[in-house]
Amino acid sequence: MIPETVAQVESHAEVILSPEQRAEENHWRQQLANSVRDPKHLLQQLQFSEAAIRDLLADDQGFDTLVPPTFIARMEPGNPQDPLLLQVLPQAAEAIATAEFSHDPLAEADFNPTPGVVHKYHGRALLIAAGHCAINCRYCFRRHYPYAEQQRSRSQWRASLAHLATDLSLEEIILSGGDPLALTNNMLFSLLDEIEKLPQIKRLRIHSRLPVVLPSRITSALCQRLQNSPLQVVMVIHCNHSQEIDQEVSAACGRLYKAGVTMLNQSVLLNTINNDAASLIDLSESLFKAQVLPYYLHLPDHVAGTEHFFVGIEEGQQLILKLQAKLPGYLVPRLVKEEPGKAHKTLINI
Repeated sequence: MIPETVAQVESHAEVILSPEQRAEENHWRQQLANSVRDPKHLLQQLQFSEAAIRDLLADDQGFDTLVPPTFIARMEPGNPQDPLLLQVLPQAAEAIATAEFSHDPLAEADFNPTPGVVHKYHGRALLIAAGHCAINCRYCFRRHYPYAEQQRSRSQWRASLAHLATDLSLEEIILSGGDPLALTNNMLFSLLDEIEKLPQIKRLRIHSRLPVVLPSRITSALCQRLQNSPLQVVMVIHCNHSQEIDQEVSAACGRLYKAGVTMLNQSVLLNTINNDAASLIDLSESLFKAQVLPYYLHLPDHVAGTEHFFVGIEEGQQLILKLQAKLPGYLVPRLVKEEPGKAHKTLINI
């Protein structure tokens, strides 16, 4: 059984779904329940030899493996350098500890006025809508986030939103996590109802990896609910490599686009995964074909356990120059990085 949140939530009204919509809901939840949680099982599914498995297995450093079958299906069997596998397989390099890489490199704890809220940007507030994802990416900047300390019931969500209601400068609520689309429709729609009661809010932004890793989550009920929202809805998907985009992912993004959702993508520039111009060009073109605009290309955050993914500023600048020479401007993402204490992302000049 899949929990609606990491915490126990209070009972709430059941969302009324048609039989077809109920089948869609059950389908994605069953796919999520079938996710692989053992690195050895993951490698066995990808047809690695027992000797190769022994060489590849590494301690997860307290950050569990979680990969849905839909994402595994896009990996190349037997390829230890597969760009999707490298994003989810624990590696021995995660045990390397250096002073520059910490558990909270963005100092989000300093911008946590109430549990479940991160408020560091003018006009915007971020709600940690869920403490779980459909996939655990090894480079995740919140892999050490204290989700257990941020557990939320419906009454606590109302308390957080009541706190935000007093800030009339807010125009946008950002749902993040974890992954907000990992919530059931009951919990997600209830949260949207509460957000839409705030009169100063104009936009709702949802950051999610599920349209990519579990495209069946983009159900007709979800699209209908977002289409009917009085707010402008923006979906920022997280996709790092064109191999992640198959026909089902394109169709899911298309459903959101047809529902009036503005579709953007942000990627992380990752060593050995996408830090070459050809990969980034293919990614931008594949995204645009799926009705998604490339938005940000993030330099990796200095998160403990992720140093092997790190790519520096100069390399990022050179890659953007190569993209500018090959792509129209609207397909070139902005190179950015996060800096603790800054009231905005830092745009890297090229």
